[in-house]
Amino acid sequence: MASILVLSPDDAAQVLPSLSLLNHRVRTIPAEPAALVNAPHSDVVMVDARGDLVQAKALCRILTTTGISAALIIVVTEAAMPALNSEWGFDDIVLTSAGPGEVDARVRLVTTKSQPGPEDQMISASGVTIDEASYQAKVNGKTLDLTYKEFELLRFLAGHPQRVFTREQLLSEVWGYDYFGGTRTVDVHVRRLRAKLGDMESLIGTVRNVGYRFTVAEASDEVKEKQQSASDATTSTSGA
Repeated sequence: MASILVLSPDDAAQVLPSLSLLNHRVRTIPAEPAALVNAPHSDVVMVDARGDLVQAKALCRILTTTGISAALIIVVTEAAMPALNSEWGFDDIVLTSAGPGEVDARVRLVTTKSQPGPEDQMISASGVTIDEASYQAKVNGKTLDLTYKEFELLRFLAGHPQRVFTREQLLSEVWGYDYFGGTRTVDVHVRRLRAKLGDMESLIGTVRNVGYRFTVAEASDEVKEKQQSASDATTSTSGA
């Protein structure tokens, strides 16, 4: 089952009727650049290109230019097919009249193609190493004892360094669309995660009145000075 985000002014059932017959998680947001700012994470993004092809193409270009991680599928009518070309940047196309079997197959193929290989299942940033395959996280080589949700929270934040997420976004991405708890759940897990990170707790930064982000740590001035001193000493020895 894939999570599908439909970009359209209409309901997903109108854009691609077959979606309502499948078990995928489907959400719809307006087909506008402003709506993409807080767009939920998804495996597949479907752009409604049944009407204004110029606007649909511009939206696709924005998605590909900003580095969309989800597979991109264009929903079109048969009459619009001649207007499609490689400049759109889509992964696949589907006719609005396609049956559930075809739609399901296309979703399955694009998501399988975009799945990361073993070499992509490691996240490493600022001394934190996350192995997505074994569900292990380490800080400077030391294994962290994390609960499943703490691991998922750290994995999601570290996978999007420096990007700020609201509490509502984190609830949606980590706890799922069907979770009905309050945003305080996020604060509690962030606090616990920081406690387990110890001296590296500042990696989970707070952006006042917005939310949280994974902060890419830089070497402190003291560490830089020590590194420079060591380098100078090595140079002096070599010169002698």
